[in-house]
This record gives sequence, C-alpha cells and structure tokens, in this order.
Amino acid sequence: MTRILCIANQKGGVGKTTTAVNLAVGLAKAGNRTLLVDLDPQCNATTGLGSAPSARHPLVSLAPLAESLCDPGPEGLELLPGSRSFEDVDALATSGDEQAATLRQHLAAGLTSYDFVVIDCPPSLGPLTRIALASSTEVFIPIQCEYFAMEGLAQMIEVIREVMHAQTSRLRFGGIVLTMYDPRLELTAEVDSEVREFFGDIVFRNPIPRDVAVAEAPSHGCAVLDYAPRSRGARAYIELCMEVLERD
Repeated sequence: MTRILCIANQKGGVGKTTTAVNLAVGLAKAGNRTLLVDLDPQCNATTGLGSAPSARHPLVSLAPLAESLCDPGPEGLELLPGSRSFEDVDALATSGDEQAATLRQHLAAGLTSYDFVVIDCPPSLGPLTRIALASSTEVFIPIQCEYFAMEGLAQMIEVIREVMHAQTSRLRFGGIVLTMYDPRLELTAEVDSEVREFFGDIVFRNPIPRDVAVAEAPSHGCAVLDYAPRSRGARAYIELCMEVLERD
C-alpha cells in the first residue's frame, strides 16, 4: 500500500519544506518510487529541486495529475509542482466542504502507483493543509529546537485529531522531527527533553542539525543529499529515511 506522508506545521521556518524535499529524495535513492507534492503556494519545494512552478495549480484545473508531473531527479522521484497563481491560491484557500472533498478525491486518485508520496503543506491550518491531511496515511511534524517550539502545537494536533476521527480517514501520527538541532545550546537540550517527554516514541531518534550545507542546497536546485552528501545534514536525513522505512 502507498504510504502518503504529510509534512505539516502551522509555524513557518521550522524546516518543513527542507524535510519534505530531503525525505522524498532519500526515499527515492533507497529504491522507492516516490512522488513529492508541493501544496505550498510559496513553491519552495518546487524551486528547491530546480523546477519551475506551474502556471495553473493541478488541483484547481482538475487535470490528471500525471499530465503535470516533472522529473527533478534522482531516479525514482517525480514532482507535482506548486503554483503561485494568485487566482488558484485564492480558490484553494477558500474551498468549501464539497469542493474540498472533490479536491481530496482528485489528489488521492493520482497517488496509488507510488511506494511513497510526500506532501509539503503550507505553514497554516487552512483548507490546503486539511486536504493534505485527509489524503494522507501519516503526518510528520517538524519542530524547531527553539523557544517557541511548542507554541501553537496543540491547535495543530487538534486539527490532526479531527481528521483522524473522520469515518474515511486512514491518517495516523507518523512522527515528530526535531530540526535545527544545536547540541552546544542548553535550550536545544531543554526542547529535546520536553518534546520527548510529552510525545514519547513518536519522536524520531535522530534530530536534524543546523548545517550550512542544508541551507545552501536549495540555491543549487537540489537536496542536501546531492549537494553535500558527506555533510552532517545529509547524514541526518539519511538516518531519518532509515527510521521512516523501519516504521512501515
């Protein structure tokens, strides 16, 4: 069965898109047919892999998803690019319940031929994120190891639980990823301890460190796994991919 991983957090700047891109690339490099879906109107997952945003968003046009895919590399990875069209973004952001159900069905219909689908969500709890959650089998939450890490998380979890309780939902908590981890800082250790104490085993063992290579990679149109494969950030994302595969 296809594992559909929704990468979501209502806070921006927590490493959500970076995690989505590198997780998708890592899973593809491990021999899995993988699709990365960019649902964020900023389209950072699209441009971060050297691709151009679509003129029209595939979920608005309702064109077959296969017609909108591009091949950013590596082998086994396909990308459904995002769109910066203000008209399309507004249409998606104001979706009513009936339209949202249609969008979910359209999205889900194009995902069955993959081993993994990784969905990069916008930093909000709006309709796009809810559509992604309702279409997914697992939700991963990146949490930045800084002071406001837990702020707003309760609201995020409440939305996730609402989706999980829907009759047709297959969604479960996939895990929490600690990002921008700096072991030299006492605050990092405090956030790590607090998150693990509260969430337990769903927190991934391996955090993602602060690493300049991770920040530089998108400007070169590739994941850190390709840009600097021997960097600390690349090793951390490889270990994250291994944990994801172990949790099957």
